[in-house]
Amino acid sequence: MYFLTGWPRRLLCPLRSAEEPFHIQPSSQRFYFALLSETQLSIWFSRPSVLIASYIESAKAVAQFGFYQKAEWKPDDSMIAVATAKGYILLFSVLGGRDDKYLYEPIYPKGSPRVKVTPGYKEEQCAPALSLEIKKPVDLEAPITSFQSLQEELLVCTADGYLHVLHWDGLGGNGRKAICLTAIPFSLDLQSARGGPSLDLAGVHICCVEYCETLDGFAVVLSDGRLGFITPLSSTITADLQGVWAADVSDGTCVAVNNKYRLMAFGCASGSVLVYMIDTATGSMQLSHKLELTPKHYPDIYNKTGPVKLICWSPDYSAAMVTWECGGLSLWSVFGAQLICTLGEDFAYRSDGTKKDPLRITSMSWGAEGYHLWVLPTKQSRRKTQEEQQEAESSAPPPSSPRAGILQFHFIKSALTVNPCTSNQEQVLLHGEDRLYLTCGDTAQAHSSSDTQQQYKRLNLHDDSPLHHHHHHHHLHHHLNSPLSQGLSTLLGHKHWHVVQIHSTYLESNWPIRFAAIDTAGQCMAVAGRRGFAHYSLYTRKWKLFGNITQEQNMTVTGGLAWWKDFVVVACYNFIDQQEQLRLYQRSSNLDNAFASVIKLHSDTLLLNVFRDMVILFRTDCSICLYSIERRTDGPNPSVSVELLQEVSMSRYIPHPALVVSVTLTSVRTETGITLKAPQQACMAESIMLNLAGQLIMLQRDRSGPQVREKDTPTNNKKLLPFCAPVVLAQCVENVWTTCRSDRKKRHLLEALWLSCGEAGMKVWMPLFPRDHRKPHSFLSRRIMLPFHINIYPLAVLFEDALVLGATNETVLYDGLQGSSEPLEALFPFCTVERTSQIYLHHILRQLLVRNLGEQALMLAQSCASLPYFPHVMELMVHVVLEEEATSREPIPDPLLPTVAKFITEFPLFLQTIVHCARKTEYALWNYLFAAVGNPKDLFEECLMAQDLDTAASYLIILQNMEVPAVSRQHATLLFNTALEQGKWDLCRHMIRFLKAIGSGETETPPPTPSTQEPSSTGGFEFFRNRSISLSQSADSVSTGKFSLQKTFSMPAGPSSKGRDGECAENMYIDIMLWRHARRLLEQVRLRDLGCFSAQLGFELIGWLCRERNRVARVDDYVSALKRLHKDFLWPFPVVPAANLSSPLKNGRCRPMLTTRLLKSQSADSLLNSDMDTALLPAGPADRTWMDGLSQSSKDMDAAAAAAAATASIASGQHVPQTHDAFLSLLTNKVEEYSVGSATDLTESSSVVDGDWTMVDENSSTLSLSQAELEHISMELANKGPHKSQVQLRYLLHVFTEAGCLEWCVIIGLILRDANVIKQTVGFLANPEVPAETLQSVRSGLLAVDAWTATDCLGYKAFLGLIQPHLQQLMASAAAPAQVQPEAFQPSAGQGAKLCPGEGPGGATSTRQEDGGGGGRCAAAAPLGLLTLPSLEPKPPAEDRTPDQAEERGEEEGAYDCTLS
Repeated sequence: MYFLTGWPRRLLCPLRSAEEPFHIQPSSQRFYFALLSETQLSIWFSRPSVLIASYIESAKAVAQFGFYQKAEWKPDDSMIAVATAKGYILLFSVLGGRDDKYLYEPIYPKGSPRVKVTPGYKEEQCAPALSLEIKKPVDLEAPITSFQSLQEELLVCTADGYLHVLHWDGLGGNGRKAICLTAIPFSLDLQSARGGPSLDLAGVHICCVEYCETLDGFAVVLSDGRLGFITPLSSTITADLQGVWAADVSDGTCVAVNNKYRLMAFGCASGSVLVYMIDTATGSMQLSHKLELTPKHYPDIYNKTGPVKLICWSPDYSAAMVTWECGGLSLWSVFGAQLICTLGEDFAYRSDGTKKDPLRITSMSWGAEGYHLWVLPTKQSRRKTQEEQQEAESSAPPPSSPRAGILQFHFIKSALTVNPCTSNQEQVLLHGEDRLYLTCGDTAQAHSSSDTQQQYKRLNLHDDSPLHHHHHHHHLHHHLNSPLSQGLSTLLGHKHWHVVQIHSTYLESNWPIRFAAIDTAGQCMAVAGRRGFAHYSLYTRKWKLFGNITQEQNMTVTGGLAWWKDFVVVACYNFIDQQEQLRLYQRSSNLDNAFASVIKLHSDTLLLNVFRDMVILFRTDCSICLYSIERRTDGPNPSVSVELLQEVSMSRYIPHPALVVSVTLTSVRTETGITLKAPQQACMAESIMLNLAGQLIMLQRDRSGPQVREKDTPTNNKKLLPFCAPVVLAQCVENVWTTCRSDRKKRHLLEALWLSCGEAGMKVWMPLFPRDHRKPHSFLSRRIMLPFHINIYPLAVLFEDALVLGATNETVLYDGLQGSSEPLEALFPFCTVERTSQIYLHHILRQLLVRNLGEQALMLAQSCASLPYFPHVMELMVHVVLEEEATSREPIPDPLLPTVAKFITEFPLFLQTIVHCARKTEYALWNYLFAAVGNPKDLFEECLMAQDLDTAASYLIILQNMEVPAVSRQHATLLFNTALEQGKWDLCRHMIRFLKAIGSGETETPPPTPSTQEPSSTGGFEFFRNRSISLSQSADSVSTGKFSLQKTFSMPAGPSSKGRDGECAENMYIDIMLWRHARRLLEQVRLRDLGCFSAQLGFELIGWLCRERNRVARVDDYVSALKRLHKDFLWPFPVVPAANLSSPLKNGRCRPMLTTRLLKSQSADSLLNSDMDTALLPAGPADRTWMDGLSQSSKDMDAAAAAAAATASIASGQHVPQTHDAFLSLLTNKVEEYSVGSATDLTESSSVVDGDWTMVDENSSTLSLSQAELEHISMELANKGPHKSQVQLRYLLHVFTEAGCLEWCVIIGLILRDANVIKQTVGFLANPEVPAETLQSVRSGLLAVDAWTATDCLGYKAFLGLIQPHLQQLMASAAAPAQVQPEAFQPSAGQGAKLCPGEGPGGATSTRQEDGGGGGRCAAAAPLGLLTLPSLEPKPPAEDRTPDQAEERGEEEGAYDCTLS
């Protein structure tokens, strides 16, 4: 509605005077303001705000007449009447300047285009020179208490109880008439006037009077505090007067009349404002509503304001400004919604909490169009600040006398106040005097944080804009804003406005802006000032003004503006033809009458609105006209044809045309389409909604006559149905919203009518639908009016999104500006306007449930269930009902909570809603809540059954508070086990903490509800990330660094092996559960889950496995364990190649080359962790750049891999050839695609690979690969699993080795097909400490695997053949375990059991000297999940074996190991 912005401006009077102005009175158009001080009358101009004339009374005249008291303007601004203390009325003529017409003129630089303007253009921007001339005074012989200007007369009330009616021009004896107050009969209503109880008015006079045009009477406050209304019974104003008075009120102080809504606002000594209306039937005064501060919002001041001093209605009558004797300003909408009050918050308190003195006001007045409020502060408050200022400026000479000051408060207002046709749109549009604010639906804008806004405000203190946000910051994405489907994110994304500065050229000559409108897409705006209009497009960021200035100055917009598609629809008056017109201008063509479609109208238009392709006009003769608009394509320029469809006369129902606030066409009707199945009929213009002084009147089409089916009539001569008699739908209506869209899914919301009703909140007139096309109940009405309260002032309704948009005043204090004196900026906070929005769905659902319309509520809720804040709506509904019922003092006969609970069970988020609501309400209300919704234990179990563990965790907190500790521990254990089972690690951590808290009695601090998002698990096991110990240390010496992960999740350090005996039983209890889970995982061969479990919860896997080595860490069925690992780690089973295995690799010359090559390609495994596209890249030299683009870690890996390869080949006595960078990237990509597939897929589908293979090495022609060799290589690559699995398997292998679980080492060695692992494990098995059953188990397991590979998986045959010697050694040692050499199980560096110190998650890096530097590299810096080095183990020196054996082993190992990195 109206919002305060920025700081007030202080205007200083240029004339030094000892007198203070105490009264301000605006002229009828509010362009001039008369200011009175004791002996001085001055006139100020509004824009620029300057003094233009001043009259100072002579001392002799002052002695005769007394001091000035009040002033009134004649309606045509030609005279001013001033009342003086001794009962005289002085009349002044206001004369225009003769030769020098202007007092102030704009000066333009030479060559400015504005110099060559048409004559008369300049007048609009200048302050005119006026002079005042006193006429003959009139003596009324009694002190004047109040007076009021009528059209040609002046009504003056005197303290002797008389009403005087004077003529403005002939003020001689013939122009005077006096009526005694006692001669006017007063009664409670007009019917009982004859002979009813009458008021005794002896000795009473009128102390305040105001004339109401639309009620045709005077609202009066009598000297004894009674309130009355005097109305003439005949046509002449002063003949035959009759009065009514308001019962039970005797403390009236002042009155202000609202002509548009026929309301009288009376201020009272109690500090409240009583707003009365006249009952049309009886003529009595009825209280409509009160404007008063509530103890809820203003606890320390609401009863200390003192009497009401002044009430001022805004020029458009949509808001009232009230001030009290003790000071302060408050602004209220016409039906009592409070908009601003300066008695609280930052207006009343400094930032250090001390109270400020409120601003006390002697007189105030609204400026033109309500953009300013002119305020005269009282002498005390003004003097005080000036004395302080003088003290502060004591160094300077004191001024001779202080200069008078006027404060000017700035406002921006909603476009709905004057141009209610914008209510069809879903944007909020506000206009200040020189700019527009619009809710910008642009998702691309930055959401700036509040501190940056604060800084911005500090930097721009000189800027008048209240919204620290300039309009050129944004670039709209037009494609995002399809006109009608603006998503929520766009309209609610942030609190900023789009600020559009109105074009200064237009503003200078046509200030003030009177109308503003925005199109449905929110992209085009139009504004109209005193003359002409202009429009702006957000696409082009340009204004369009009339090219011909005379065309602009020859029209004035009377009935408002609206957009129809890309045309501006204007109801205007043409001064040349002296005629009212309806014009449509196309947006894209130049703004010129040549491109306008013009329709002549018979009488003046007051209001205009657009519905689909129809324009509705309301005219001064109280008739409504409907026009149809159609786009014409025949002419050269786009134009429209407009036809009159229908005229409806409303003069029988409308007493005065000015009372109509808005007129709207809608598709709403009482029978909600139940009778009509066709949805397209619901879109027709079915009814007219008329807001008549706050009464919403509906005229429906009369369908009672014979109906004509639409398709039978040709389209051009459709006769529109007549309208039925009007029906009153609602009272106290300020705004109406309805939409012309339709949607089958959300009919409840789209076919409803939304009303804003001031202090009563909002109302929605909603259709009721029978379910599933059943016959409607005869008793069920077709529509229902539901009231609901909202906390914001509504300015727009988003129909489908069930949201109300509004705006609110925010304040920022700048106390830092104060010195010893307080400038205005420190007295008043800086005001800004923020966008707000509010959900209303829960209010409506609740209202429907109260009325036993649960079925309708369910249909409505289901249609909105997809909204992002639907869960919040449900919570709010439970919360509000719970708070009301559980805290009520009296018992509630029919509680709503059980109904609401039953209603919510219809939705899947029932459990979540209840627990969230419970946790947001106080503990005392829980019993009441769970009595209605069910036992929390049952709800907890339901959550577990539904696998909703996070919600179950929230219920646990409730159980912990409501039940004994044993119960909550039992439930916590249940939840903990389920969370472990499902791998919800975050929740597990919280549960460990929770169980410990229960045990140690910390139940007062329940754990926070676990967030619903799991931490994203990256590469390998999370546990590596914070691991700083060398993996080869024994479990007993594990440092606490291992548990640093827990601390990041704000948990107490986990159970460490040190000092466990001293820990409380609770830790033991938790440990037992963790051990039990680990045992279950190991029994089910879920090694991958076991690894995750250990890493996420900091579980000491090695220590536990050491203890369980001979119990659960045994393997019963090797074959099924092997299969399970293949499945869990996505590891492909090896496949036998078609050709003989050994033939391609007999050629010793090329083997090392291949080995190195393949190693080189392993570096590309790191790509599995990058988001590289798997598209095939062309092989050949172009690949060099691709290889160069690999991340640094893979570069390191390349170097290390090459070094390791070199070591391997040196060990087997081979020559290492030069490696080439342009290695076969193409194949690597293939491997990435097929890593989980089988090798046959790869070879059959990769003809590209076959074709391009020879391109790999163009410089080395000696290397040519046969088909068989190629197949072999692709086999080796395809038989490997994903890189991440490899990291994880190597880690597990290490853990099992550390813990001495050798059976698992054998299985992991088999799946990795790593001969060294098998060899090393066999070496360990020969240790005499290894129990015989372990040895036996490994032996029988390997035999079972051998049998299985022979029948089901031939791919393992080759590997088993390769490790044959080790197996034979194992069989031998199983037979004679005592004869093994002890060196075999030294975990030497060559066996890869140790990593270099500080090494992270890498594979087992070889640290022997002959590694040539590559192997000794420490890989801790590699990111998680990147295996740093291939596990190429150099063999023990060949002397240990026969030379040919050594050579053969070298060849085979070289060939196989390279694929395992």
